[in-house]
This record gives sequence, C-alpha cells and structure tokens, in this order.
Amino acid sequence: MTAQLSHQGSCQCGRVTFRVDGKILGVMKCTCSICRRVGALWHGTNESGLKVLSGESELSFHQFNTMTAKHYFCRHCGVHPFSRPRLDPTKWVVNVRCIDEIDADSLPVRVFDGKNWEQSAQAFLSQRKSGGAA
Repeated sequence: MTAQLSHQGSCQCGRVTFRVDGKILGVMKCTCSICRRVGALWHGTNESGLKVLSGESELSFHQFNTMTAKHYFCRHCGVHPFSRPRLDPTKWVVNVRCIDEIDADSLPVRVFDGKNWEQSAQAFLSQRKSGGAA
C-alpha cells in the first residue's frame, strides 16, 4: 500500500512518462485476452488523475471487440502504461507495473473476469452502486 499522493511512471524505454495522482491501495487484474497477455495490474483514476508528462506523440493504441476501450502503448518498446477502460471510457486505468517506486506485487489484487466481460461488468457496477469495494 502507498499513501503517497502523486506517482510518476514510464514505459520501458522512457519515451512516455506520466504522473498519476491519488493513493494506490490496491489493483485490478483483468483476465481479458489483452490484459492477461500484457500482465498489467490496473489502478483506476478520473480524467484529471492522469497527466502525460512526455511522449504523448510516441503512443499508439489498440482497440478490439466493441472498439470502446483504448489500450495505449509506446510504439517503440510496446509497454502499456495506461488505458481508457470499456467499463467507463471517461476514466483512466494506469498500469501500476509502470511505476518504479511501487512494488505492484505487494498490493491487494482484485480480479476482474474480463474473459466473461458482460457478467463481470454487471456484477462490478452492481457492487459499486450498493457501496461495495471497487
């Protein structure tokens, strides 16, 4: 767990750098076809919670299935630092593995069954509405 309120991260080659604001108390592991292969651990934030510091022109993105989510990656090293999630494309999810000062493996992990996306999204949103942990 980290009580720090601002975190800096980057892709592997350092061309893309970013800052994410807010405490990172846990992460989401998605089992969809792309997240499972990428191995990302996601932390969600609002529109203003992520700031690309450098390398925005070095980013590309991938879309599939409903073409709603945007999975951003560095076009040089291929690392996926953040995405616009299908669940709410007005928000960001940041790959905590791209933040050097955080031991991502020490954070509590919640699994999102992206392989069965529709059912998982409905359950996640229902739990959120009822005040459950997000």
